[in-house]
Formats: sequence, C-alpha cells, structure tokens
Amino acid sequence: MLNPAMQPDPRQIFDGIAFSRQTGVIAAVSGGGDSLALLLLLKEFLDLQAGAPALTAVTVDHALRAEAAEEARFVAALCASRGIAHCTMVWRGEKPATGISAAARSARLSLLAQAAREAGVGLVFTGHTRDDQAETVSMRAGRGTGLGTGLGGAGIAPASLYEGAIWFVRPLLSHGRADLRSYLASRDVCWIDDPTNDDTTYERVRVRRSLTAEMAARRIAEAETAAARRVALGARAARLIDGHACCVAPGLYRVDPAFVEDADAEAALHALRVLTAMAGGALHLPSEEPSARVLAGLRAGVCATLSRAVIDRRASGIYLHRERRNLPTGNEATRKVLWDRRYRLSAPEGLHIAPFGAAARDLLPEANPTLPQDLLFAAQFAEPALWRDDICIGPARMALPGNGIGVPAPWAHLLPSFDVDVAQALIRLVGCKTVLKLP
Repeated sequence: MLNPAMQPDPRQIFDGIAFSRQTGVIAAVSGGGDSLALLLLLKEFLDLQAGAPALTAVTVDHALRAEAAEEARFVAALCASRGIAHCTMVWRGEKPATGISAAARSARLSLLAQAAREAGVGLVFTGHTRDDQAETVSMRAGRGTGLGTGLGGAGIAPASLYEGAIWFVRPLLSHGRADLRSYLASRDVCWIDDPTNDDTTYERVRVRRSLTAEMAARRIAEAETAAARRVALGARAARLIDGHACCVAPGLYRVDPAFVEDADAEAALHALRVLTAMAGGALHLPSEEPSARVLAGLRAGVCATLSRAVIDRRASGIYLHRERRNLPTGNEATRKVLWDRRYRLSAPEGLHIAPFGAAARDLLPEANPTLPQDLLFAAQFAEPALWRDDICIGPARMALPGNGIGVPAPWAHLLPSFDVDVAQALIRLVGCKTVLKLP
C-alpha cells in the first residue's frame, strides 16, 4: 500500500487552476493508469467545490488497434459507475503510412478540441506525468533539439493554448507514473496497459527503457532550469518588441534600428526570431544559427529573408513583411480557417479568399505617406483579399466580424504557456484585443 504521505493530493494538484471561469471541463481519458488517475483526482477535487464546473471524460479512439473500441467502452462503463459524463471521439478516415505517432497526437488534440467546442468548454486536462517529461526531454536532447541547443529543453509545457481558444492543462507533470498507479490500486481501480507501450519500434519506448531513476531526475532538473530560462527570455524579448516594433500598415511592421544594437543580444535574437515567424506566418521559430547571421547582417545594413518574411533595412527603420512566394492560391471554404497561418478568416457565400497580388497596386490602404510605397505594395501583395471569380472585392480581414488575428504565428495553432509573455507582445503589436490568461 502506498504511504499516505505520498498519495497525490487533489487540492495540491488543482488548487491554482481558475475553475471559476469555466462552466465545464474535460478530462482526456484513454483507460491507462495516468489518465484514469487524472480523472478520479479531478472528480475528487470538483466534488468538494461549491459551484464546480461539470466534468466530462473524453476518450479518443484512434482506430489503429482492434482493442481501442473496447477500451473506450471500458472507460465509459467506469464513468457511468461514478456519475461522470463520457463521450468517445473516433479518428476517422485514412491514416498516414509514415509519421503515425505525430499524426495520432495531432488528431487527438483536434478531436479533444472538437469535443470541447461542442460542449462549450475552454479547459481540457491531460494526464502527462513526470515520467513523460523525462522521456520527452531525453528524446529532444537525442535529436539535438533540446538542452543546450534551443528552447525544446524546457520539455512539455504545463499548459498549451489550442487555436487561441482552448487550454490543454497538464497538472500531473510533477507526479510519477508509479505513484499514480499506486493511487488507483489503493482505490481498487484497474487500468488498461496499451501494448504499444512495450513496442520498441517506438522511440519513446526505447528511451523509457534506457532511463534510470538518476538519469530521469537529472533530465527533469535540466528541464525545469530550461523552462525558467525560456520564460525569462520571452519576457525580455517582449519588452524589446513593445519598445521597438509597431505595425505601420496591414502586414507591414517597422522595427527601430536601435533594436539590433540592444545590449541584451540574447533577447534581441529571440525577438527577431519571434517577429520573423509572426510576419511570415511560420509554424515554428527559425533556427538560432541563421537568425544570428541575419541579426549580424542587419547591424551591417544587409537585408534578408527568414521564415517566409522579408527583412528590409531602410534609413527610416527595419521593415518586415510576408514574402510573395508560396502564398495560398485560394480558399472556397466559408467556415473559419487559418489562412497562410497568419489570419483566421471566413468568406461570405459566393466569394473566395486569395492574396491581393498585383491588385494591391490599386487597393493600397491609407497609410502614412512617408512610408516607402514599394514596401506598402509588397506587404499588401501578400495580404488576404476577397475575390469574386477574378475581381478583387477588398480586404478579407475586415469583411466579417471576427475576421483577423487571434494569436499570431508561430503560436496561432498551439501556444505553450512558456511563451505567453512574448505572444502577448505580438498580440499588442498587431492590434488585437486578445488577452491571454493562464488557466
């Protein structure tokens, strides 16, 4: 029997979370030990709270194993026995021949977010543990994307904002897998062991088997240090963006030349990576080495491209805008989409969204006449417009209420809580009213 002093304490785990802002919450439950412990700990906590939000368990069936449907029924039965609402979301359609693990993770996030939207819920809990953190950091270090090489060494974020609307929260990152299973055993709760957890075809399984307790503890400590450094670096970069950058026209950003000479060179480099990813609609920050070369070039008056963004140094400042290559050619969808990874847009019936292109010459926005006209045209060229057949109607961003930017790239899809400060600086830069509040 687990020592009671080591039992996970629901109050300690959930006390700091803003449940009062929610009418309902979701727990992602696969039937494994980690997610079942999460569910029962969360229910224990909510049962003690006055006016607590409604709890729903959601199981994602990836339809990759024959047993998955039965496992979902097992979770449904357990939930029914404890008065917890439950639903199963199934990953339908063809599955990719390669990269199945990454595709399954992406599908899982998407399906959980869909369940949250349908339920009007803004908070989804997942059962990632201390062990998951050690494994993740070890895998990133092995690939050269973790400790000492970038921001990946911070590991799994305590929370991530999905598509600017739904927080995925991981409250068990300080708890070990063994303690959670002991908690379940002390309550006579059985769980399902996924056979893929023993399949050494998967990198995570191989890393898990190679990690000793000492190695795992070291990785966790390194990740905590890296996470604190990442948060502090983001806050410093945010101050530089607030102090030196402004939006001078749709899609065109000006940075004061003093930015590249700032004494905090590390923060200036990080801010440059963030700004170029935002202006170019990149999915990730550009790598450090090419970014450092661009920063050095800017100090010498050299222009560059980085992360699909043009960085143009002029006497009046440093300007950033989306380059003209590889723009979306069109979008007939009327539902809201993330266009060019920069704008959340929808088109009225009968219209489609495409770049202004050459039509920008006749439809330049009103702006400061001192701005270089070639830069205004270049930025407007890559902005989204509404088209009826081959006739440009006008800007797509202003066509419908809600069209525009929620959280800018590179965090429009998924924003780790590590990066909230610098993401909020980008939101201020583009003029949005979004206020990011950690859950």
